[in-house]
Amino acid sequence: MTTRSVGRGRSAGRQWGSTEQTRTQLLDAARVVFAQRGFAEASVSDVVERAGSSVGSLYHHFGGKSELFTALWERYRDEQHAVAATAVAAAKDSGVTDPFELFEAGARAYLNATWPNRDIVKLIHDGDTPPGFQRLLRQSGKEWVKSNFRLLRADNQPVNRVLVALLTSFTGEARREIASARSAKEARQMVEAMMDVLTRMRTVIEPDLLAETTPV
Repeated sequence: MTTRSVGRGRSAGRQWGSTEQTRTQLLDAARVVFAQRGFAEASVSDVVERAGSSVGSLYHHFGGKSELFTALWERYRDEQHAVAATAVAAAKDSGVTDPFELFEAGARAYLNATWPNRDIVKLIHDGDTPPGFQRLLRQSGKEWVKSNFRLLRADNQPVNRVLVALLTSFTGEARREIASARSAKEARQMVEAMMDVLTRMRTVIEPDLLAETTPV
């Protein structure tokens, strides 16, 4: 490898790092601005001023205010999915094979992560959002149900599809309530209360929900 190629590689690395840093700064700034003002009242200039960036940079990385909002939500969604997936993987590593226990492990981690992200939860579900955003939420919800269906290894029957959707919806609504808690302590108490309800729901729906399974 020549010195020139090494130099280009280092330059590309710095540029990539700078690009990711800029995107992160803009998303972090957007999180604060949108949470404070909502989507409609927030302006691109508010975001770039807080990020210490430029309007041109924001449009270059995201295309506009609506796309920035969507990217902020996608980052949150992906982080939450990763939190739940990590908890499920840890439960499997510890020897848990029961599908509902794995679901509960993921749900607990998901709900525990709500309080630190309460600003985004409130913004997405209770605040104003860009045109077409609710369609994205609905599509994401459908994918979440499919993911939980695979995790629970439920028998593919209409009633079971409804039951998995019910469990998924319960978790989502629980998240909204936890985000509205008055303190971190109250949020933790609400998580425990919601998990207790999930456990009790299991005794009612499990006979119809879970198929014969083999450990994975």
